Amino acid sequence: MSAGIVVAGLRKQYGATLALDGMSFTVRPGVVTGFVGPNGAGKSTTMRVILGLDAVDEGTALIEGRPYHCLRHPLNHVGSLLDAAALHPGRSGRNHLLWLAHAQGLAARRVDQVIEQVGLTPAARRKAGGYSLGMRQRLGIAAALLGDPPIIMLDEPFNGMDPDGIIWMRGFLRSLAAHGRAVLVSSHLMSEVQDTADHLVVAGRGKAIADSSVADLIAAASQNRVALRTTARTHAMRVLAHTGASVAATGRDTITVSGLSADRIVTLLSQSAVPFSEVSAHRATLEDVYLELTREAVEFRAATPTEVSR
Repeated sequence: MSAGIVVAGLRKQYGATLALDGMSFTVRPGVVTGFVGPNGAGKSTTMRVILGLDAVDEGTALIEGRPYHCLRHPLNHVGSLLDAAALHPGRSGRNHLLWLAHAQGLAARRVDQVIEQVGLTPAARRKAGGYSLGMRQRLGIAAALLGDPPIIMLDEPFNGMDPDGIIWMRGFLRSLAAHGRAVLVSSHLMSEVQDTADHLVVAGRGKAIADSSVADLIAAASQNRVALRTTARTHAMRVLAHTGASVAATGRDTITVSGLSADRIVTLLSQSAVPFSEVSAHRATLEDVYLELTREAVEFRAATPTEVSR
């Protein structure tokens, strides 16, 4: 089984900008690892370092226990998609893959196999310059699969995908992991990461600020929080806050409460004659988790709609 990817203590400085500040994490075989974080968090730099495209000042990035430059036939060890536009627009999709296969000593039959695998067979002989972004993503993934590598790295693979393509991508990434591959996926689409990834690495200001299973992160964010729906929001918040609970309005008639059980909330509201229609355990989304974790790591923050309207 593959040893996956091990990133340890990466530090990288561009002039006055510290791009990586001790970035460390592991991508294990049989797992889809989501790699998320705000712009400038160091995700792209980390992926480029793993692939030997950027050098670091300190630290190591190992693929199956070796640096990328020590791999004799890299496509047999790691397949990657960092930029779907990195292709010759005058070549057909199939010829683009044949050129890559020839450079790595791979058989032409492998090209036709990966084209079929990503669903590009009907467009394989068309010029790649005329492909939509979603088709270019599929072509890039086909290139990543050419050497049948045990490790796959994809940067924003959902970009440009239509709904059918997104559904296919989710199942495809999970199937890669199910066959024992180590899969690293960088994305800004939290809903897709939640539906696809088993593990999550959250980057912020050049380091990993969270490294845990998606299930554990969501469970921790959901813990001891209750969602309440009431037509008397202000009265309900006053009653519950009086007990020392943390209370936050999340909508015109909805509240999230921390520090009280659902049963206790029902009792308190009933005793104070506060009407309510729903009291339920709150389940956080991965987006909730992400926003909380990266609150202090966002480089550029726009004004809220309320602030703009003032």
